[in-house]
Amino acid sequence: MAEEPLPLAAYRRLRTNDVDEARTRVGDALGDHGLRPVNSEIRLDVRMNGTTFDGVGLYSLGYGTEVLITPQPLDSYLLVEIPLTGAAEVSHGRERIVATPELASVLSLTRPMSMRWVPGHASLIARFDRAALEAHLAKLMGRTPRRPLTFSLGMDLTRPPVRSWLSVVDLLRREAETGGALLEQPIALRQLEGLLMTQLLLAQPSNYSDALSGGQPRVAPTAVERAVDLIEAHAAEPLTVEEIAEGVGVGARALQEGFRRQLDTTPMSYLREVRLDRVRAELTVRDPGATTVTDVAYRWGFVHLGRFALAYRRRFGESPSETLRR
Repeated sequence: MAEEPLPLAAYRRLRTNDVDEARTRVGDALGDHGLRPVNSEIRLDVRMNGTTFDGVGLYSLGYGTEVLITPQPLDSYLLVEIPLTGAAEVSHGRERIVATPELASVLSLTRPMSMRWVPGHASLIARFDRAALEAHLAKLMGRTPRRPLTFSLGMDLTRPPVRSWLSVVDLLRREAETGGALLEQPIALRQLEGLLMTQLLLAQPSNYSDALSGGQPRVAPTAVERAVDLIEAHAAEPLTVEEIAEGVGVGARALQEGFRRQLDTTPMSYLREVRLDRVRAELTVRDPGATTVTDVAYRWGFVHLGRFALAYRRRFGESPSETLRR
């Protein structure tokens, strides 16, 4: 029977039967760890694919047989291991779970832990740069975290907020696998990474969940006005709501509340409307033979082309391609 291919096949990192090579090469990508086959008479068949972006990396990994893994504490990364097949027993401090395709494991790597991967187990692993994720957390809260960010170990992949997060992971994976143009657009890629981090922080319980869900202080109307000016002046840049909030000196969630209260919208919805106007302005002067709607949309930060086309038609009463042809 042919083996099941792992995701990200175009980004092959490792194929080996050697324990020491596997420990070193996987460790370079995902952190130092101990590795031991449970049955020394069965040969390892280690496969790893992976690619990195800015603050996020995506990897797929399988060992081909039952192994014991003991990751070491690490302050560089956090990992979300999403089982594709099989199961894995995971222990982290007092928490213990059996990870399956319905239950991922979130490895904060703040203390020693252990995992046992059953034969045939393979995972898709999202690697987050800890410094980038904690900086993103600070922007959401409007203050610097005082303690290292730690998540609950088990991630229920059937919960709606987690399914939304997983759909962003799948979008990033598909773009990488198909060589999508989205990855060549800095605005779109930074928005996608920011969304991935925001969704993770809001969907998965952590030691900052209460701070993220608690009430936010009201911002002054002048802060919203400054945010509007910032958006208008920098709409072509890869803005996130956290960067807008930082630019005007308030927390991201407080700024969102200010926009809802004063403008009946959100910062990112306002930015989307500005970018729609800029896309339309560009399409009206471009040569249809020398440009495409996709190129213009990506350049202005529109990641989901279907949603972009729907929003464009709703706003202007015609499709973007009709505007370009005119």
